[in-house]
Amino acid sequence: MDSAQNEISIKVTIGDRQYPLKINAAEEESVRKAAKLINEKSKFYQENFSVKDKQDSLAMAALEFATEVAGYQLEQSSDKHLLDRKISYFQTLINDAIR
Repeated sequence: MDSAQNEISIKVTIGDRQYPLKINAAEEESVRKAAKLINEKSKFYQENFSVKDKQDSLAMAALEFATEVAGYQLEQSSDKHLLDRKISYFQTLINDAIR
């Protein structure tokens, strides 16, 4: 099935602004949840840190989420490096045992 056939049009509201999007139908729940999380985090910054400007609270929410993603990427990179080292170690053991 063509991916364009799976596209739907939705509108999400972030920071009192509505954004029309064309997305894959399978992504709708994730996109709506992401918009909700952004709004919740923005509200958190407004209520708990005296951030009055909506743009500032949205920027802080974006920074927090981006920091989390960057942390996950570093963690995955580290895990991949460790896995690569273990595979190399086992390959060496196997090669030594075959000789």
